[in-house]
Amino acid sequence: MKPDLILNIETSTTNCSVSLSNGEHLIDLIEIDNNSYSHSENLHTFIYQILKRNKFNSDDLVCISVSRGPGSYTGLRIGVSAAKGLCFANEIPLVSISSLEILANSCKFNGIIIPTIDARRDEVYSSVFLKSKMIVEEKPQIITNESFKDQLKNNNIMIVGNGQFKCEKIIKKNKKICFDKNIISPSSKYMPKLSFRKFISKEYEDLAYFEPRYLKEFKSNL
Repeated sequence: MKPDLILNIETSTTNCSVSLSNGEHLIDLIEIDNNSYSHSENLHTFIYQILKRNKFNSDDLVCISVSRGPGSYTGLRIGVSAAKGLCFANEIPLVSISSLEILANSCKFNGIIIPTIDARRDEVYSSVFLKSKMIVEEKPQIITNESFKDQLKNNNIMIVGNGQFKCEKIIKKNKKICFDKNIISPSSKYMPKLSFRKFISKEYEDLAYFEPRYLKEFKSNL
């Protein structure tokens, strides 16, 4: 039986991450996380390497899954461009996953999970998850002492992602707020279940019109 082979691409932060999955099961992972944002040099090499070392070709793929953002404008454009190119070349569908949902999916916590990505200055991109379900939509927000007060009323919360350092610095200390320093960047390692779910339900993107979800308008001086 031919595998439901999906290539997962995550480039929304400093982590250039590529994984291969069969259905919802991870087969292999290649990634490098550094501040140089070397996605343009590494991404296509990682894609070639992960297929070759698992003895597959691009025409064995049934779908490409890509992080749609929010995150780095340049990183997202590189990832989405590569994903769309592979889909066009191999005539296969594209699915997209929120980078914040990928972060939330990597965290095992019995409570509210708040994934965050640094948006410069005192802002982060964030959303709120409970039991793997997004209960507050992703948005850019300025962090203050009052941030996430609604979630803190009746819950413990875990803040993950590279925006957590900004949150920890600005938000008044509270015993109900935890930070996971092991979850900084989204990784394609945690995309397979999300990707396969969208693939089997045919939640495909329109290749001609799909663009990353930046959440904020691009400004060249950022």
